[in-house]
Amino acid sequence: MSGAIDDDTRRAVNSGRQTIGAMLSAAQSHLQKVFIVAVLGLMGTIYALREFGWAILKRDLFSRLAAKHPEAFESTEIVARTPFDVILLQVKIGLAVGILLALPLFLWYSRDGLRQRGLWPGERVARWKIALIVLMSVGLLAVGVSYGYFVFFPVMFDFLAANAYNVGFQPTYSIVKWAEFVFLLTISFGLAAQLPLAMSALAYAGIVPYETFRDKWRHAVVAIFIFGALFSPPEPFTQIMWAIPLIILYAFSLQLTKIVVIAKRSGSEIDVPGVARANWNVLAGVAFVAGVAVYGFFTRGGVGAANRAIASMPFDTSFRVARASQLVGLPDDVAAAILGLVVALFVAGVALLVFLSRALGAADRARSGPAPASAGAPSDISLDTLDAGGVRAAPPEAFADLSEDDAVAKARAAMDEDDHEKAQAILDRYDEVQEQLEAREQAAEADEEDEDDAGTATQTAAGMMNAFTEDETTEEDIGGYYYDIAFILESLTSKAFRLVGLFMAVLAGSFIWLYQGGIRTVKNLFFSKVPADVGGSIEIVTLHPVEALIFQIKFSTLLAIVTTLPLLLYYAWPSLKERGWVRGDPRVMLVWGGSLIVGLIVGSIVGFLFVAPAVISWLAADAIQANMVIAYRINNFGWLVIYTTVGIGLLMEVPVSMALFHVGGIASYHTQRKYWREVVVAIFALAAFISPRGVFTMLLMAIPAALAYLAGLGLLWLITLGGRRGRPQPPEASVE
Repeated sequence: MSGAIDDDTRRAVNSGRQTIGAMLSAAQSHLQKVFIVAVLGLMGTIYALREFGWAILKRDLFSRLAAKHPEAFESTEIVARTPFDVILLQVKIGLAVGILLALPLFLWYSRDGLRQRGLWPGERVARWKIALIVLMSVGLLAVGVSYGYFVFFPVMFDFLAANAYNVGFQPTYSIVKWAEFVFLLTISFGLAAQLPLAMSALAYAGIVPYETFRDKWRHAVVAIFIFGALFSPPEPFTQIMWAIPLIILYAFSLQLTKIVVIAKRSGSEIDVPGVARANWNVLAGVAFVAGVAVYGFFTRGGVGAANRAIASMPFDTSFRVARASQLVGLPDDVAAAILGLVVALFVAGVALLVFLSRALGAADRARSGPAPASAGAPSDISLDTLDAGGVRAAPPEAFADLSEDDAVAKARAAMDEDDHEKAQAILDRYDEVQEQLEAREQAAEADEEDEDDAGTATQTAAGMMNAFTEDETTEEDIGGYYYDIAFILESLTSKAFRLVGLFMAVLAGSFIWLYQGGIRTVKNLFFSKVPADVGGSIEIVTLHPVEALIFQIKFSTLLAIVTTLPLLLYYAWPSLKERGWVRGDPRVMLVWGGSLIVGLIVGSIVGFLFVAPAVISWLAADAIQANMVIAYRINNFGWLVIYTTVGIGLLMEVPVSMALFHVGGIASYHTQRKYWREVVVAIFALAAFISPRGVFTMLLMAIPAALAYLAGLGLLWLITLGGRRGRPQPPEASVE
């Protein structure tokens, strides 16, 4: 077993084990205190949750839902599925809180062991700096958690519960799934708020340069909006509510990182009190204006005006600006004053960062002074101090060590200084030097290849390959499948826009239709085909807050894949045929795609109207006779309906596809009959992989599919007159 672990992994494991040992040894005399803090956190959390925590959580997180959709709020329930759900959940949350509270204390007591391992600063750090970092970390954590708890969660649960209720489902959340959803997202907000400290630490340690954070800010903004589009409700205001705070936080982090990096590179001491005293009037002014503006917004009708403006928008959205009392839980005047104070302190902190950055930059320029006439080695020449003529006259060594990102950053800096000629000169000289370096590398590689052609290593490798092949070593021998797949994917590049466009159109169209009430229409139509004594006793519930939304997305994605697959195969057919993977007429794929859609429609209608209602009635009969409450999860119930509707269409399509492949010359009857065992085994393997838990469901999927394939063979036997028509011709004798 140890041989399967490489040396780097083994060294990393040993280093981690030694670090933990050093930490435990250093904190040995204080472990009792750490344990007491953890136990207090555990017991305090359990007591708080039992006495008032659950009631406060439901009241706060569903406050928006209760105000805007009282019917959905009344139908929303939080249930325990087993007798131990609540107890075990309280213990889990308590353990997590206890560990989070005890971890900083443990790290502090084990600092001597970390210092011995080189993981703790060796020099003495001023206490005010430690206190500032701790206060900033705690403050950012509180801001992130508060934003998620008081702003994001009420809007999110309003959307999720109202959406599930409007489409006809019962929002019956499992206490475990609901609490885990809330807890994990709350922690994620708190950790996301630590971005300023994380970026500063990474840049200070040299792991990620400050210039990377600065130059890639556009990528960060796009990533934030993409993340918000994927994990927030599909409406613009909610996505903006998710993305804008993160963008502001990123800008704040970038400014703080710049100050830390400048201070490190210049060796300057950050005189925060001195800079604050020198600019106290500006800091106080901007803080006062920001605080008064926020206070006036919440107390002078700003909330109502903003909500009226949102309601007048041409699109429908559930987003509304909350009152200060809803955000803080205090009277409006007091809550508005608190929010105004928080915003004032934040604005003053941002302004102080700007002044610190300017002060450090000025001190760094004053310390550097003018560039010396003799720069030493050519590679030491600084392009920042040169003009356009100096850049063009600079030696190649000044550009040889630059990366493309560095060159672009220097050109952008010149553009910011309105020196377009210098920016163009930097890019031109960088490209010129890189071309020279590439030419030299190619020449050196060519010389090495000439020398190694007759080497023993190449001869030995060729001899080893010849031992396994009769012909020469070719592309198909080594990585042939990789080259084939790459060739096929490259052939689809020009058609990617059509494929992605069709996929996204079907996905978006089906999701919007389901989201706007289509799934309720389908549900009502389905239960109209079920006997009244059965349909009236079945409830469709959602145990997880996002279960209904995820089911709609999964179903829309499945429909988009089925629709796009025939067109994808049609476009890929020429390259597939050229690589020897397929044969026959590619137009068969279009006919097959049309038959696939028609078969799915016809089979789904038959399954939806007859098969699925009969299956559901049969499954629920025993429970109804025993006077049980039937509450099916949307995930399980929905996929059961899909299997018994779309599955019927797919089963009907199997014989049709086999006949089309035979007529089109893609796969003859004899070929399909020859490999029937392999196909059946593949069907069972695929069913075991994609079916829900249990052997019964696997057999329920695999046996009908295998029977459909055998029925297709029977149909082809009739078409080919027992295999006599369409028999493969013997190969013609080759003429020498």
